[in-house]
Amino acid sequence: MMKIILIGVILLSTLSSYAQQRFEDIYKRITDPQNKEVIVVAHRADWRYAPENSLAAIEHSIRQGADVVELDVQKTKDGKLILMHDKTLDRTTTGHGKIADWTLDSIKTLYLKNGASLKTKHRVPTLEEALLLTKGRVLVNLDKAYPIFDEIFPILEKTGTTKQVIMKGNQPVAEVKRDLGKYLDKILYMPIVHIDKPGAIQDIENFMKKLKPVAFELLFVSDTCQAPLVVKDLLEGKSKIWYNTLWDTMAGGHDDDMSLENPDAGYGYLIDKLGATIIQTDRTDYLLEYLRQRGIHK
Repeated sequence: MMKIILIGVILLSTLSSYAQQRFEDIYKRITDPQNKEVIVVAHRADWRYAPENSLAAIEHSIRQGADVVELDVQKTKDGKLILMHDKTLDRTTTGHGKIADWTLDSIKTLYLKNGASLKTKHRVPTLEEALLLTKGRVLVNLDKAYPIFDEIFPILEKTGTTKQVIMKGNQPVAEVKRDLGKYLDKILYMPIVHIDKPGAIQDIENFMKKLKPVAFELLFVSDTCQAPLVVKDLLEGKSKIWYNTLWDTMAGGHDDDMSLENPDAGYGYLIDKLGATIIQTDRTDYLLEYLRQRGIHK
């Protein structure tokens, strides 16, 4: 019996060491602008496997090999932070109405719905529960978190996950320094820039001078736009480029749907022509398979 227990302890220790080593590798890759391996971001975790923003979807994303899970944060009536995209409960749970009108205890009685709007066995997780699940395993992009980050940061400290968090926003650099300045040396911050809008290149240059972000999330509607090529040259070797393939108008039509028909025309175009080294997708397993076949994801 003692021998079995000892073997179990050794296995758990080995798995924990492996997970930590993998996380350190992800962190090193995402903070190295020279590294050309592509970082994979699972949008709302793997919602095709389990309900979006659920613990099961997060766990599956990690096991698939995603480097980052993107999660949405909302606040309950009693000031507790939970994972949910919408401000209302109707689409993703068996409840109805605004999250701000429900206490956490009441929300915990609800069940999450899957992508077909069917009730599942899964419950709404708190932000703290999600962070503990991801701790030392994967990076976490917290969406809808910018306005309430002062309330979020103590939870990051409590769970020991400050190093894992990616924050993003479309605010000008002066506002970011004002709002998040005291956190910027503790977390990863990435500006969101619509590069087909006037002044976008100047905004990027301002961020490079004053913050030197690890990466920029870039959006453009049509691939007739020449700005992505300009930005690629501007950021080469300095900051990583993040593109979203969730739907067509986020990356000039080179989205998940195009990639399902022709991954070289979808994902490949963003990587090879536009310099993407971070891609957020709703098709985590498919993107990972494509990248591994090309030898640009471990």
